[in-house]
Amino acid sequence: MRGREQNYTKQQIDSLQGIYSTINAKDYIIAEAAKNQVIIINEAHHNSLHRAFTKSLLKDLYDLGYRYLGLEALGNGKDLDSSLNTRKYPIQKTGYYTKDPQFGDLIRVAIELGFTVFPYEQTGNANGKQREIAQAKNIQKIIENDPKAKFLIHCGFDHALEGTHRSWEKAMAGRLKEYTGIDPLTINQVMYSERGNLKYNHPMLKVFDIKESSILLDKNKEPFKYTRRKTWSDLAVFHPETNYIDNRPNWIFANENQKVTIDLKMIDIEFPVMIFAYKKGEDLKTSVPIDITEVKTKTSICALGLKKGNYEIVVTNGEQSVKFDEVVK
Repeated sequence: MRGREQNYTKQQIDSLQGIYSTINAKDYIIAEAAKNQVIIINEAHHNSLHRAFTKSLLKDLYDLGYRYLGLEALGNGKDLDSSLNTRKYPIQKTGYYTKDPQFGDLIRVAIELGFTVFPYEQTGNANGKQREIAQAKNIQKIIENDPKAKFLIHCGFDHALEGTHRSWEKAMAGRLKEYTGIDPLTINQVMYSERGNLKYNHPMLKVFDIKESSILLDKNKEPFKYTRRKTWSDLAVFHPETNYIDNRPNWIFANENQKVTIDLKMIDIEFPVMIFAYKKGEDLKTSVPIDITEVKTKTSICALGLKKGNYEIVVTNGEQSVKFDEVVK
């Protein structure tokens, strides 16, 4: 994505640091979730960290009574994966972005916890304003079927905006508020996440020494909102820059995941290879893997992010493949 370098002056930086302090984003969101019925959190479709962060919220949200997870990325209409909640894991046909292991595991964990996962994307060719309306109406139907339940909605980019949108009049979040009368807690992860080139990071992200996913609070303990013209999201999450451990992002090994090193020295196929980790018992031909990585040589370190459990590991160069079991204790 295109970027341009922007920086604040020292005076602006000193002023902002004097106004705001940081607090753990997960802790703050869970505290706010107790006061709300609907949470809408967005993602950048190219940033798997956003899916991992939403996944990190699930257990605490379930404990607070949240029971439904709506995902824009799920196929709907003729593309609906009608067996998802009974199968309990995503397959390649479940959606497009859901083929990403981090998204697949977000779905898997939600179903394991007891969430009902549902699609809400429009099912025709609607776009712009009509797409926002269709999405909101699809969510409205689910809410009306269980009006006392609590809902987490995970969407892309601007769909989490409230207020007056310059192109759509209202985004999905604003439409849902209009149709249901429920004021959602809206959360933006996109704006204050790292860019591919760190010099293009938003200048606000550069102001604060962000070591963990954080919310900014002013001196009155009011959270910093994401605002753009006449639209807003209630909370803005500031994610730290990624550090890499054995060529894997550090957040792969968070949220109960362990760093699992796979010894490939005895694998008798040509390198480079791809390594796929599947949950034991899932269909390897259709399932979305738990993790995927690429290894260039036999002596390279192969690190996977896996939690306790039984797995099947597939090593392949596209023509030759080897499969073996791995137990993570």
